[in-house]
Amino acid sequence: MKLVLVPTPIGNLEDITLRAINVIKEADLILSEDTRNTGFLLKHLNITKPLQSHHAFNEHQTVGKVVERLKKGEKIVLVSDAGTPAISDPGFLLVRECIRNGVEVECLPGPTAFVPALVNSGLPCDRFTFEGFLPVKKGRQTRLKSLIEEERTMIFYESPFRLLKTLENFVETFGADRQASVSREITKMFEENVRGTLTEIIANFANRSIKGEIVIVVQGRT
Repeated sequence: MKLVLVPTPIGNLEDITLRAINVIKEADLILSEDTRNTGFLLKHLNITKPLQSHHAFNEHQTVGKVVERLKKGEKIVLVSDAGTPAISDPGFLLVRECIRNGVEVECLPGPTAFVPALVNSGLPCDRFTFEGFLPVKKGRQTRLKSLIEEERTMIFYESPFRLLKTLENFVETFGADRQASVSREITKMFEENVRGTLTEIIANFANRSIKGEIVIVVQGRT
């Protein structure tokens, strides 16, 4: 009777750990954010296991049934499309419900996009705050205003389609000369880390196509 959260590669499939592979092999069921993506990973690992969708749009409805299966003695693994489950991905609700019902929960160490982005940024990483995705519309300005006095290094996730708009919001909030770093396609063939002031980074991305998952690291107030 155990729920195991298993981090999956954020790009390079070689980043999965031996321990993660063994846990997946022992699972009775794999809960997956996207069964197609997980199916591709399992095929790469030559593993066949039952898959069940578990994502932001159905987790409220499926949590109860999953917990009941766990209480009956099954070993269930939760994975997201990439990285560690529950970090800007589904997982928190299920973990909380398992704890409430006395079900053991274990999270394996593994890939998480913001850690290499933070270390690569060259900005202070002894103290930092992970902000994840900013609200797209409602609440966005309120969140940004709450960070004006933040002295720790700040980490954000962003879509490539909203990168420039978000960087412009940061200029309005933190100032054009605030140091920052943008990392994209982490662990992949075309990984890129762009560092400098917010103005310099905007100029770098302004006239080209932007692809891949984005991590923005911004220096805290000094």
